[in-house]
Amino acid sequence: MDYVKLINCMRCGMCLPACPTYKETFLETASPRGRVALVRKVQEGQLDQSERLLEYLSLCLDCQACASACPCGVNAGELVAEFTCERKSESGLGFMEDLILRKLVPHPDRLEASMAPMRAYQRTGLQKLVRKLGILKMFPKQLERMEGLLPDLPARPLRQEIREVTPAVGTERGTVGFFLGCVMSLIFSDASRATIQLLSALGYKVITPKNQVCCGAPNMLGGDLEGLKEAARTNVDLFGGHEVDFIVTDCGGCGAELKKYGHHLEGDVPATEFSSKVRDISQVLALHAEELFPLLKPLDLRVTYHDPCHIAHCQGIRKEPRDLLKLIPGLQYTELNEADACCGSAGTYNIERPEMSDRILKRKLDNIRASGAQVLVTSNPGCLLQLKKGLAEHLPQVRIMHLTELLAMSMQL
Repeated sequence: MDYVKLINCMRCGMCLPACPTYKETFLETASPRGRVALVRKVQEGQLDQSERLLEYLSLCLDCQACASACPCGVNAGELVAEFTCERKSESGLGFMEDLILRKLVPHPDRLEASMAPMRAYQRTGLQKLVRKLGILKMFPKQLERMEGLLPDLPARPLRQEIREVTPAVGTERGTVGFFLGCVMSLIFSDASRATIQLLSALGYKVITPKNQVCCGAPNMLGGDLEGLKEAARTNVDLFGGHEVDFIVTDCGGCGAELKKYGHHLEGDVPATEFSSKVRDISQVLALHAEELFPLLKPLDLRVTYHDPCHIAHCQGIRKEPRDLLKLIPGLQYTELNEADACCGSAGTYNIERPEMSDRILKRKLDNIRASGAQVLVTSNPGCLLQLKKGLAEHLPQVRIMHLTELLAMSMQL
């Protein structure tokens, strides 16, 4: 870990109003500057790596709102993640961690096969029966919570359905590679299908390599730096075999990780070139706003937008999604209060830290209610899962959609 990053923190407190966990607890140990101070003390040998210390650090969502607020550019979330990775490299992965991060996640075929029982669970009607009888209450709470987050699954993963090359509609303006995220393919296939259709409609030939693997974000989350580097190497080599103008993703978490490949594989020129080409779908579509506008049909909807942390804070993308929404004729756009505050999903945080996650989610739902919106738009699968469940339970009248789904609806694709 770079010690300079730790001592750059001035303890000014600018991060405090931006931190979701501090706003809920008002505890210094639940604040970004508190976490930086704890890690610094460990690095200086003044504090042991106790379970209590790890408990404090694990409260961090890694939403990186603190980095957006910090005048010195200190990123407490990344520092905590780096500290976790270093600790994991010393202790090694546990059995379940190795099984998931090395044996399952990096292999698309295995990952897709693992979801087959869940599709059968839904399609046979067993899910409705289990929920009606309350059977899940007999099992560990984490399992009940995971099942509750699961939306209706598509009949097949999108990776199995789409062509590797989707031709441009009309005159071809260029070629893009499409990075199809694991969760987008397995769960939110309609959104990614819409992404490909939008790019094709704007004149791009879209290449979606079938052998691409997970971006490596779960490995980073689990402290598996070697697994992350292996994923990066695989994807860099795969996309490097194609001449593309951009590498496009519609998953905020994937985009944030892909843009760091040059950092993870330091000194690797192809990795740096790969990261330099990565674009969120909103960035590419916004480049062609003038051409997109005539294709959009009116939608009589009241809409608001939630900024995913991995898009707003990690990538600095805020304007493009809003500009695209405002292009749609007839759409009434309302800005969401605390739009860039975390929804409490944060990877597996909503499973591991359910109480804090729910407190953060309630704050988000209260703001959505106050907006009066009929549709909530966002662009990250973790947010879609978390907010979809929250809306179904507390604001069933509000529909949630990925940005590309709403644009495709307006274009009648």
